[in-house]
Amino acid sequence: MEDKIVVITGANSGIGKAAATKFANEGYTVVMACRNLERSKSAQQEIIDATKNPHIDLLQLDISSFQSIRQFSTVLKDKYPKLDILIHNAAYLNHGEKNYLLSQDGIELSFATNTVGPFLLTRQVVSMLEKSEDARVLHACTTNIRHFFEPKRTIEFDNLQGEFKNERPFKTYKFYGDTKMALLLMTFKMADELKKQRISVNAVQIPAIKLSKETINKFQSGWRFAARIQNAFSAPRETMADTYFHICTSEEFKNVTGKLINDKRKVMEPSHYSKGLTQDIKQLMDQNVYPKYADDPENIEKVWDLCVSLTSNPVSRV
Repeated sequence: MEDKIVVITGANSGIGKAAATKFANEGYTVVMACRNLERSKSAQQEIIDATKNPHIDLLQLDISSFQSIRQFSTVLKDKYPKLDILIHNAAYLNHGEKNYLLSQDGIELSFATNTVGPFLLTRQVVSMLEKSEDARVLHACTTNIRHFFEPKRTIEFDNLQGEFKNERPFKTYKFYGDTKMALLLMTFKMADELKKQRISVNAVQIPAIKLSKETINKFQSGWRFAARIQNAFSAPRETMADTYFHICTSEEFKNVTGKLINDKRKVMEPSHYSKGLTQDIKQLMDQNVYPKYADDPENIEKVWDLCVSLTSNPVSRV
C-alpha cells in the first residue's frame, strides 16, 4: 500500500498518533503534519519502530497559519505525486484560557485552527486529491456540537476575529463548540463543491476519548485534574483510529459524502424530534441525530462565505 498516501494533521499524539500507527500498520505512506517538528520526531520514530513501515514522513504544519499551510502544501506537492486521504485531526482547545487569542492572520485561534485552516488546506491540495482513484477527506468533529440542540445556541459569527474581546467574556469551551459546528457546516458545503472531482468529504463525531499526556499537560492545573478523571471513563484512542481508517478506506463509505458519522460508524441525520421535555430528552440520548442548526442552508453559506473571505483577504497582525 506504499502507493497510497495519507496526510494526518496533529499526528504526533492522541488519536492522530494512533491513526498514523493504524495506517502505517496497513502499509500506507503516512505524512505526519505537525506544528512542532522537534517534539514530533520521537513520535515518528516510535511509529516506524512499532510498525516496521519506513514510509512515515514528517512535515511541518501550523494549521492556524495561512503561510504555514501554503508552505506545507508546496512541499507536499514537490514530494508526492498525489494524495489519497486527508484527515483533519489537529484541533486547538486550551481549557481554562480566559483571553481572546488571535492567529497571525488575525483570526480567533480556535476558529483559525479548527475551521479556517482545514478549509484552506483542503483547497490547497485539491489538485493532488483529484489524482487519486478514491480520494477522501475526513473532518474530526466532536460530541460538543450537541450543545446546539439548545434552540438559542448559535455561532458567534460577529466575534471570530475578536471584535468584542473587550466586551464579551471569552469562554474557551463555547468557542471550541462553535468551531466544531462550523467545521461540520463547512463539511456539507465542501462535499457538494468537490463532488464533480470525485472527492468525498465527511465528518466524524468523536465521543470522550482518553487524552494523551501531552494534551493533558497543556491544560491549566484545574482542568488537568478534571481531564485525568475523565480519562478513567473514556474509550482508548485506538478505537477512534480504527473508525478513521474504516471511514477513509472501506467499501461501505466509498460513495458516501457530505455526512456526519458517529463513533459506531453510523451515518447521522438531522434531529426529527419535536418540542417538549420528553422529546428533548430523547433527542439528547439519540446518538444517531445531530442538531438541526447544522442543516440550515443559511448557516452553511455563512460559514463557507466567511472561510472564503478570510482566506482570500487575510488580515495580518504584523
